[in-house]
Amino acid sequence: MKDSILISLLPLLLAGSSAVQASPAPKPSIEFLNNGQVHRNGAHNIHVSYDRPEALSGDVILVYGDCGLDHHSKSHHEVGRFSSDNYKRDGMPTRFVWLTPEDAPSGGCLHAFTDAGLVGQSAPLDMQHAPFGKRNTLSSINDPYGAWFDGVAYLKAKEPEASFVAGKKDQKIGIIGGGMSGLMSALLLDSVGIHNWEISESSQRIGGRLHTAYLNGTKPEDYQYQEMGPMRFPTSLTYTGTNETLEIQDHKLVFQLADELNKMNKGGDPSLQVNFIPWIQNNPNTYQYVGGLRNPDGTAPRRSQYAALAANASAGTEAAEPNAAVEAAEEHLEEFIGYQDRYALSAANIFKAHKAGIEGGLMDFSESMFLRSQGLGWNETSAVGGTGTLWDEIYDGVYFSATTWKTIDKGLNRLAEAFHPIVDKKITYGRRVNKLSYDESTKKTSVHWYDNAKSSSETLTYDKTIVAVPFSVARLWRLPKFNPVMTEAITGLGYSYACKVALLYKTRFWEQIEDPIFGGCGSTDLPGIGSVCYPAYNINGTGPGAMLASYTTPVGPSLSAMSEADHVGMVVEAMNEIHGDIAREQYTGEYDRVCWGLDPHQAGSWASPYTGQHERYMPEYHKTHSNHIFVGEHTSVNHAWIFSALESATRGVVQLLLEDGLVDEAKEIVNKWMARWISV
Repeated sequence: MKDSILISLLPLLLAGSSAVQASPAPKPSIEFLNNGQVHRNGAHNIHVSYDRPEALSGDVILVYGDCGLDHHSKSHHEVGRFSSDNYKRDGMPTRFVWLTPEDAPSGGCLHAFTDAGLVGQSAPLDMQHAPFGKRNTLSSINDPYGAWFDGVAYLKAKEPEASFVAGKKDQKIGIIGGGMSGLMSALLLDSVGIHNWEISESSQRIGGRLHTAYLNGTKPEDYQYQEMGPMRFPTSLTYTGTNETLEIQDHKLVFQLADELNKMNKGGDPSLQVNFIPWIQNNPNTYQYVGGLRNPDGTAPRRSQYAALAANASAGTEAAEPNAAVEAAEEHLEEFIGYQDRYALSAANIFKAHKAGIEGGLMDFSESMFLRSQGLGWNETSAVGGTGTLWDEIYDGVYFSATTWKTIDKGLNRLAEAFHPIVDKKITYGRRVNKLSYDESTKKTSVHWYDNAKSSSETLTYDKTIVAVPFSVARLWRLPKFNPVMTEAITGLGYSYACKVALLYKTRFWEQIEDPIFGGCGSTDLPGIGSVCYPAYNINGTGPGAMLASYTTPVGPSLSAMSEADHVGMVVEAMNEIHGDIAREQYTGEYDRVCWGLDPHQAGSWASPYTGQHERYMPEYHKTHSNHIFVGEHTSVNHAWIFSALESATRGVVQLLLEDGLVDEAKEIVNKWMARWISV
């Protein structure tokens, strides 16, 4: 393994004897098996094998120091120790964790000592400083705010024995939730040789909030679908005026996952291949129907027409006097946030931007409260500022400022479907978990649910459990006694409640009208509608077409309270008002409606932490609570994006591996899955 320790076998030479004397029994010995590099201030696994381990007794002490050591007390530092008597029944540990200090000298050797003296020694080691580029990706990562956590610091915080003797890879892992974070967790565990895992999924499908609606029972290749969950991935943004283009780095994790799945499924079912196509987010021909304004011919205005129409409508009215206080506060807000610099940093490294945002106070204010702190009254503040944290504005601002986007051909569901060959034999559907427990004596976790078919409560026990469900669901479970902050996070984290309605029309009529609409999202202030998005796939296709006729979040709870018939009817009438008689004539009566607050498996659309919650709870997400590890977009630095779910799973699995001292495997994931912001 390339990041392991450069160690070679040093046989122990046994003293000879005279021809007339019996040879003494050979002493036990320990061989150091690894090869690779050693970095100062890093974490490494030491792999060993034993000759005559039954002859070992008492403590085995591993140390590092001069290669001529004759006693462990003369070493540079002790790596760790274990009692051989404790392991004779189940087998000696074959892997250990070595946390190398910053001042470790080069050219030394690892040694194994017992009361009988030296029983093993490595070849001299070339101790190197960590590569500059890798260590410098984030300047300070010893806390969860900057970039997950520092793996070395994480291991140092553990008990000495626990951080020295590495765990085994046959441990049993429970994964609760078959959404993207649960699926990614399973893939990562499998990739490093941990195969004893299983998924409990409450619904009858995988993917969680990945939800493509194929209307009227059609197939993906019929292109009569709409995304009722995530829709697109921003890939780059270009600054106007400078033509500087920045690639948005974090979402590349989604593309990397798709590439990996495509390789794994190559030669199999072609429907399991994930192919990306351009997504059109902005289009001057989409409708901007706001304030009831209409063109002189009575049609609803397009985006390209709205500004002039609004200016013309206000002509002749007395202009309001500029509010100097508002203008000054807005200037101060822009200076405080530093949009362009923060956008650039967020595009390059969302984790570094997150840490900088905390240090700059972006987590401490909503936009409106910042303006209030600058002396504005509530009327002016309400006209200018929103209620979300300034950090939300930064990462969403970067994404929605993107000039290029991608989506998945035939639906985002295909990203989840591509996991079927990996998880099908290890997932149970319809398992509605209602309780988690932890046995302090055995250090085991248990997952409980009620089996309706058996009319009984059922339980499964694991070594560790990865909890990959939103807190909006988990807060109704009976839980172990976690610490107060984690309990508060589970019970009180804020969530948004989006609703979407997709309508199926006889043709893609919007592509056939004057000034046709080929993709893009428009907007309206008609109550309960929000954004209206036109398909960016199968452009100029024939046959029926599906429009996302309503996508809104602020009034999601109110829309959820409506009957499905009333909600859909309201959306249908809004589309008729915007598009005219052609929409009324073309509507097929087929639709799909999803209000995520009504979904029993989600109970919300995405995490929207209240001011202060993000900063307060993030450290808890990076701890293992009674052998439970929490993943999901709600535990990431940003929310409502598939990247966040994947990132959280990568962090969670690395956390699990480090918890068990499986440093080699943790490094394998770090080096492969765009996890350069973790240090181990």
